Amino acid sequence: MQPASRFGASGDSAPLVAHVFPSFAVGGAQVRFAAIANHFGPAFRHIVVSLDGDLACRERLRDDLDVTFPDAGATKNAMLANALRFHGKLRAWRPDVLVTCNWGAIEFALANLLPVARHLHVVDGFGPEERAAQIPRRVLIRRLALGHSPVVLPSRTLVTIARDTWKLPPRVIRHVPNGIDLGRFAAAAQGTQRGGGTPVIGTVAALRPEKNVARLVRAVAAVPGCRLVIVGDGPERPALEALAATLGIADRVSFVGHQAETPDFYARFDLFALSSDTEQMPLSVIEAMASGLPIAATDVGDVRPMLAAENAPFVTALDDAALAAAIRALVADAALRRRLGAANLRKARRDFDQAAMFAAYDALWRGT
Repeated sequence: MQPASRFGASGDSAPLVAHVFPSFAVGGAQVRFAAIANHFGPAFRHIVVSLDGDLACRERLRDDLDVTFPDAGATKNAMLANALRFHGKLRAWRPDVLVTCNWGAIEFALANLLPVARHLHVVDGFGPEERAAQIPRRVLIRRLALGHSPVVLPSRTLVTIARDTWKLPPRVIRHVPNGIDLGRFAAAAQGTQRGGGTPVIGTVAALRPEKNVARLVRAVAAVPGCRLVIVGDGPERPALEALAATLGIADRVSFVGHQAETPDFYARFDLFALSSDTEQMPLSVIEAMASGLPIAATDVGDVRPMLAAENAPFVTALDDAALAAAIRALVADAALRRRLGAANLRKARRDFDQAAMFAAYDALWRGT
């Protein structure tokens, strides 16, 4: 049962949306929220909870947004105690809608089982502990916590898991593909002279274990005559720098760190590579497509159907040699890169414009 909005139909105040993230570090879910919140501006007010205290993605939000960042006071390994504490927080905040994100926010979903606010849950993927299979205890808790709330899923792979593994009722499942501002990336890439000089392989990723950028470094080491640019930062960076040195390719690998604005980096790439062990619908792949790039990627989540059909042969097994073979073929053929990049751009324009995503979230946040 979902309680009615306390603002009713009068529209005398903007709806208050409480968003709970395991972390508000820069990542796909956080960047998507920032884009949506920025788009709607004063039409909504926001509470953003970062359960680990990281607020790095705050840099992406407009300065004029009505947004607060309270500390929820989470305790590790104390699910029931946290849920009870969070129920009190919700009663104090009195949001119109509670939006929880991924497993790390499930305790807030449990806190709302005795409803304080209308609830929806967004799932973008899983940590490395659920890469190969769902953890049975978590499946049962998801079934309990999410059986009566809309569950928003960007990928068809996640839709299948929610339906067939979690056994959620079809009526709560919402498939809302990610979208981006395609024009920003296409404009940055316009007039770019690709195909001359040493081919540049690029990736944009948080340097965390599940992104397995080490696989990409090893693959590039097996492909002479190219350079690798890694945009992003995280705990894996020292190990990745050491790996590049050990493989003798430190002079071919550039670590540029976290970048708030990435379109100009994509414009300098000749091809994009994704080496993750787990993804669902990565924004970086859409950004690369919007930049007119061919893509070599591991076969995770919805990556294969996201890409143009012509690019499918370069979606590989989760294997260093397979990824290296895909990169080698693209590095060797500039005409092929241009053809695949153009096909990916056309598909991005057809499938991933952010307007449809904005409309879907407007309806979800308002409960219409």
